[in-house]
Amino acid sequence: MATVRDATYDVLRTLGMTTVFGNPGSTEEPFLSDFPADFHYVHALHEATAVAMADGYAQANGTPAHVNLHTGPGTGNGMGNLVTAWHNKTPLIVSAGQQTREMLLLEPRLANRRPTELPQPYVKWAYEPARAQDIPAAFLRAYATAVQPPAGPVYLSLPMDDWAQPADPPPAPRSVATRFAPDPDRLDDFARVLADSRNPVLVFGPGVDRSGSWSTAVALAERLAAPVWSAPATERAVFPEDHSHFRGVLPYAIGPLAEALRGHDTVLVVGAPVFRYYPYVPGGHLPDGARLLHVTDDPDEAARAPVGDSLLGDPGLTLAALTERVPLADRPPPTPRQAPAAPEITVPLSADALFAALAAHWPADGVLVQESPSNLSALRRQLKVNRPASYFTMASGGLGYGLPAAIGVALAERDAGRQRPVVAVIGDGSFHYSVQALWTAARLALPVVVVVPVNQQYAILKAFAELKDTPGVPGLDLPGLDIVAIAAGYGCATEVVETPEQLGVALTTGLRADRPAVLPVPISTDVPSIL
Repeated sequence: MATVRDATYDVLRTLGMTTVFGNPGSTEEPFLSDFPADFHYVHALHEATAVAMADGYAQANGTPAHVNLHTGPGTGNGMGNLVTAWHNKTPLIVSAGQQTREMLLLEPRLANRRPTELPQPYVKWAYEPARAQDIPAAFLRAYATAVQPPAGPVYLSLPMDDWAQPADPPPAPRSVATRFAPDPDRLDDFARVLADSRNPVLVFGPGVDRSGSWSTAVALAERLAAPVWSAPATERAVFPEDHSHFRGVLPYAIGPLAEALRGHDTVLVVGAPVFRYYPYVPGGHLPDGARLLHVTDDPDEAARAPVGDSLLGDPGLTLAALTERVPLADRPPPTPRQAPAAPEITVPLSADALFAALAAHWPADGVLVQESPSNLSALRRQLKVNRPASYFTMASGGLGYGLPAAIGVALAERDAGRQRPVVAVIGDGSFHYSVQALWTAARLALPVVVVVPVNQQYAILKAFAELKDTPGVPGLDLPGLDIVAIAAGYGCATEVVETPEQLGVALTTGLRADRPAVLPVPISTDVPSIL
């Protein structure tokens, strides 16, 4: 007779989820026992690393990933990156072991006391089955919940003695829609406002990339002869950044963002919140006289917007419908923005000089994963992302995501046969949050190149301290970190890079290798403005 474990693995096969990310624990061993030969267990050394790897894998493939955590403590370990997965709108199925049902009343060691509450509010659905036989169907519901917009993580708490129980007849496979069209009457209203606008501006967010809609976004921008901004602090690139209409990334503070939009009478925001702010700099949310139109597939995102009129719909379908409805503008296209001046080469390099060198040697189909908050402005200024699904970072603001996410992206590229080269830019502070991800990358022989700008400080926090006038904050310097020794200890190739020419050689070599390469680059300790 088939067991619950047998039936669950069959469901996972049906869903195409034969890769499992995790760090095994005792409460998970009954599920993992006699692990099927057609499944791949991606072994992480920490649960936070496992969650971020699964996130990167899911985003790169555009399908849910499965990460298996160790009851309550493992869920706690993974929680920071689960928060990021929620804000990234990444479809994840997070399963976690639970103690034996017969002992739960006693709250034994490793019992998850309130399993459906623990991951809240950063999962779309959390469930512990009332009976063992419900587990296979619970995975089907978890998948359907994770992929429906807005996509996100779900959580299953699974008692360890359930797996050996006899299974019910297998649940019937089913599918769910993952895109929905906008209301046609409201769509017509939006199109009329855009057609009547004197000087519209477009603000695109990660929903444009998630819906595979770059070409449609370009078509609408050109039809309206409108400039395009990336939404602030976006986790994905949203528009070809070498396009003459592209203006850059909006600042993520209230007053400065409104100032950047000054002169426009209509602001169309697609696939992004209105807006993602961080430091509080007061001001109006929009320039005087401007009207905002907001397109999102997330009802909560629409409800919390401080200004504007919202339209619920898939970003790509809505962009296509608007492009059909608005007339061709009779105004000239926006003037292309000026290219940044070539940075001066100094010793150590400035952040701009480092990223200009990286851009000069960038592979045509490269994928960038970044987590270097203090250097982000310089990186986005110098390195233009011009292909869809080629830029990933964390939407949450929490560190420890970028390095393992890059490993997940690289694994997805290999598993899918695309083989796009993956480069991670990870600050020396961020690097140590999930450094154990390097071990997994080395074990999997993934040729990820990790460029580490080394300024021996949390420069982003120093910048924030300057903005908020909070001098004397402790713990903002990071002396004595030997990145070369640490990377070598995890099995990576590594060398310190000090010149643009050396970076080019090391990057080319690393992307052709059979293991990850970690390239620490000493940079200036100047603290850039947070805005």
